[in-house]
Amino acid sequence: MEHRKLPRVRRLVVKVGTYTLSDPQGRLDRRQVKNLSDQIAAIRRRGLEVVLVSSGAIAAGVEMLGLPERPKDIPSLQAASSVGQGMLLRTYADFLARHGILVGQVLFTQYDFAHRRQYLNARNTFRRLLQQGVLPLVNENDAVAVEEIRFGDNDRLAALVAVLTGADLLIMLSDIAGLYNADPLLVRDAELIHEVERITPELVRAAGKAGKEHASGGMAAKLEAARIANAAGIGVIVAPGRESRVLERVLEGERLGTYFHPAGKRMRGQKHWIAYGSAPKGAIVVDDGAREAILRGGKSLLPAGVLECRGDFGAGDPVEVLDRQGRKIARGICGLSSSDLERVKGLHTREAARRLEGICEEVIHRDYLVVLEKPENGR
Repeated sequence: MEHRKLPRVRRLVVKVGTYTLSDPQGRLDRRQVKNLSDQIAAIRRRGLEVVLVSSGAIAAGVEMLGLPERPKDIPSLQAASSVGQGMLLRTYADFLARHGILVGQVLFTQYDFAHRRQYLNARNTFRRLLQQGVLPLVNENDAVAVEEIRFGDNDRLAALVAVLTGADLLIMLSDIAGLYNADPLLVRDAELIHEVERITPELVRAAGKAGKEHASGGMAAKLEAARIANAAGIGVIVAPGRESRVLERVLEGERLGTYFHPAGKRMRGQKHWIAYGSAPKGAIVVDDGAREAILRGGKSLLPAGVLECRGDFGAGDPVEVLDRQGRKIARGICGLSSSDLERVKGLHTREAARRLEGICEEVIHRDYLVVLEKPENGR
């Protein structure tokens, strides 16, 4: 049997999706939770540290509330999550306690990643839990999250947690076997892709949508999660969650699922947070010259290159940088408020500084500017 070569794994993030933990009626499948808990215990006996990002709170809540099916409206979903989160935690804790493993719950909204201080505090919490041998159990805080601060699925959350904790590998257990060269729901002879060196637009188009009624992510969300983790030098494997001993087999190198190789050049620390953890407060549209300077020259964004300012943001807030066609080319920490930027957009640096009665050298300094897409083939 052909095997894949993985980097040495000391710390692992495991993400398990709703379908992997649910029965056909959308209720929590305890047998599957036990199976996953047994696998995690086996991995920890090898000396690995494990962080578990698990869906399933709403499924547990549906069962506890005696609902005939998963609700559709947000208040009912949040109520189900509120009831079910405790049951999900207790179920994992009971099964893992048989192996002598303590579980610590960590609930997030996107707000916790978007604000740097919260982000660093969360990192310290994970560090201490792992030092004490506790298994962190992570989920989105569905009971309080509104649309503006929701992740929408646990795929992106898992990738951000992998970066936050300095993991070596992220394994995403799903209802699908991995990434195919076409949507397997539509194309009968679609082929599984075992290795992905780089996520391309063609792969994104082939990803398809969520394949199960109760699933919220789908392959497109997993590709975005892989992009986030890969940029930080973390490999990602998407594998079928109900395969026997799937975690152990993946770590032994068996070619289950799809392996997304980490980027050769790792995006570190604050730059990764700017690119993927922060929540943009607005957007800046730039001209073609500024676009080229950012993408090819590694330059700062100056007032002269700004065409338009969108949104209401302050100095020090994260913003997106768009080209004339509206394509996202970068993210950065803006040195000016939106009101000040409106006053100086299109002006040369010296004139901008005069208008603001002070120094105005850059709108976004290159040290706080992250390119999201590199130009290819001279474009």
